[in-house]
Amino acid sequence: MADDIDIQHRIKGLIDEEHGLRSRLGDGEISVEEENQRLRTIEVELDQCWDLLRQRRAKREFGEDPAAAEVREPKVVESYRG
Repeated sequence: MADDIDIQHRIKGLIDEEHGLRSRLGDGEISVEEENQRLRTIEVELDQCWDLLRQRRAKREFGEDPAAAEVREPKVVESYRG
């Protein structure tokens, strides 16, 4: 299981990739369809990472083992309401 720092690094990497995709699209290196497809995947993975961090923090706050937190399926994290 990853720790908080690993998850935060993954989040940063995904954000960097998102920015890179936008730059590549602007430079004409990829199509809008390619950008959109990868961006959708990145968005889902970011949602999963943020959810995992929240789970870990909640477990820690209530005296539980944060390592017991698990990555939830995309359909779960994508159905959250803000």
